[in-house]
Amino acid sequence: MATEDLLDAERDAIIAALGPVVDGIVATFGPVCEVVLHDYRQPEKSVVAVAGSVTGRAVGGAMSEIGMRVLARGDEAADDLNYVTRTGAGKLVKSSTMVLRDSTGAVFGALCVNVDITAVNEAHALLGALVGPAPGAAEQAPVTAFGNDIDSVVDAILDAHRIGRHQSWAGLDRAERLDLFRSLDEHGVFAVRRAAEQVATRLGISRASAYSYLSQSRAAADPTPAGGHA
Repeated sequence: MATEDLLDAERDAIIAALGPVVDGIVATFGPVCEVVLHDYRQPEKSVVAVAGSVTGRAVGGAMSEIGMRVLARGDEAADDLNYVTRTGAGKLVKSSTMVLRDSTGAVFGALCVNVDITAVNEAHALLGALVGPAPGAAEQAPVTAFGNDIDSVVDAILDAHRIGRHQSWAGLDRAERLDLFRSLDEHGVFAVRRAAEQVATRLGISRASAYSYLSQSRAAADPTPAGGHA
């Protein structure tokens, strides 16, 4: 059996072993908890197991914006623990994303735990009104794109970046356009198949122009001359 086949068998075994863990964690923490198991070998339908319903994920669903960032970082990705984000529906969620590696150290998936802390934050705000205000996580939490198809996740990320500038593509100068593509790239959007074409369609530019801007943004971000050494 080829080495890659052996590694795939190993990855399959890890995924299978974690299936019961997904259900066990949710059974322990109850309905405020959701656990999602991702297999990044199939990013457009990376969700292979899910328990709980905090972000509305389903088996066969796509990775989130967070998963795209992990995929973009490749084997350099690290666990991201105990961070707070917000769903598009307004839920405040405390999450941990733990990457899965095979015996070579290659990242091929992730185990994600999401806990709905909306009610806890509301109780904190009520107590704060009684004893004095304190900085709350809700005000600082970024909105994260969760979805069960990869196109909707890419669309949500692109919307957030365009809204942040309060401008249309035509209103951006060259530096701003390169910055937009650099930012989307850093968020892992272009790690997903066909994402460049989708971005081009949404911006009203040709696919060739989208690839050109992506290439230029990456070149501008890398100070190492072609053929040089870091």
